[in-house]
Amino acid sequence: MTEDAAREGPLSRETLVSALAKGCKPRSEFRVGAEHEKFGYRTADLGTIAYDGETGIHALLTGLMRFGWQAVVEDRPDGGQTLIGLERPSPGTLAANISLEPGGQFELSGAPLRTIHEICAETSTHLREVKEVADELGLGFIGLGFTPNRTRAEIPVMPKGRYKIMRDYMPKVGGMGLDMMFRTCTVQANLDFSDERDMVRKFRMSLALQPLATALFANSPFVEGKPTGWLSSRARVWTDTDPDRTGLLDFVFDEGFGFEAYVDYALKVPMYFAKRNGLYVDLAGRSFEAFRNGTLADMPGDRATLKDWNDHLTTLFPEVRLKSYLEMRGADSGPWERICALPALWAGVFYDDAALEAALDLCKGWTSEDRRALRLDAARIGLKAEVAGRSLQDLAKDFVAIAREGLKNRAALSGGFVDETGYLAPLEEIAETGLTPADRLLALYHGEWNGDVTKVYAGFSY
Repeated sequence: MTEDAAREGPLSRETLVSALAKGCKPRSEFRVGAEHEKFGYRTADLGTIAYDGETGIHALLTGLMRFGWQAVVEDRPDGGQTLIGLERPSPGTLAANISLEPGGQFELSGAPLRTIHEICAETSTHLREVKEVADELGLGFIGLGFTPNRTRAEIPVMPKGRYKIMRDYMPKVGGMGLDMMFRTCTVQANLDFSDERDMVRKFRMSLALQPLATALFANSPFVEGKPTGWLSSRARVWTDTDPDRTGLLDFVFDEGFGFEAYVDYALKVPMYFAKRNGLYVDLAGRSFEAFRNGTLADMPGDRATLKDWNDHLTTLFPEVRLKSYLEMRGADSGPWERICALPALWAGVFYDDAALEAALDLCKGWTSEDRRALRLDAARIGLKAEVAGRSLQDLAKDFVAIAREGLKNRAALSGGFVDETGYLAPLEEIAETGLTPADRLLALYHGEWNGDVTKVYAGFSY
């Protein structure tokens, strides 16, 4: 048994609830965090990037340390260590970090910041730093929701312990889990709540309207060089990954939902792993409830700690995820301006009371069947989808307008006394025309690209 577990005793349900509730904070402390993933490739032949080698992921991570990033390493069973990421601490806030996804997708998890201006500056700095080092190594990066021209077998596997466990488990519970791991990229926004009631309202609104973000940001119509019939192939993958830990969580809309109900849900989700003495222990499919009670046969006498619980929460993948904040998880990756647009969209409706109320009105009365159907249709046909008698395009126009008003009321100004509403411009254009980024990629594919999907790299790389 670990020293922590022995000292703390069994984790009580109240302790787990409190771990979520600690996210409650006054409005003056609300922050926004942005995360985005991107695909790397060799510029000479558009090939994938291995971890090792003079021009591999390890060399890229090492090169980025010139900008003040610090190494994040993971212990190996052979006693050595593997460089798996970078972090850059900032006084007074959580560190930003760069991490590796299973197939070498490069992710920036930004620090929680006050304004979208700061998020865009952070993102711009990161992309500039990555490009400087990548250019030296003959590498490039592109933001798409799904790798457009590579088979699963062509994707390199990154040397992180948790990914081996996930890789072995995924085929047991879904048909596309390995595609999710190795061939998708997303952009994400993380936002705060003031109390349990505020959390519930924001959770319900964002979960119901997450398909709007899926449609507005749809940017993955190709798989293995051909159109798939889905505008977001990334979102399609999530419909057949692992039903225990994905989806739209109907119970969030039940009367009485709150922190306790989410804890009860998370306790029922099968585990992936625990970490002991710096190494991952494969517990895929096991019960966290048994682990919490010290009755897990794989770890006799050991009991889950609060660190284990927080690790477990990161292995849940619903369209909106609750930790000590709410994570918006429904959007494909894309170019710089849409990386900024996603946190602007959600901050506009999260952080203004009138905007939140108006956004809740958009989805008021929707049934679970409405929400499930919209999730699929938004991924497949984008803004042409319909729900409860309205087109998703019309709802998108309203939603973006609500976000604009919320950002205007928020009045978070840059040094040049400009508010945050300008970051919504790409989404306003998409909503007005009804053409998603994927629609535009398909038009190029069937037009000037002459069916050659690799042209996307020249036109849309960072």
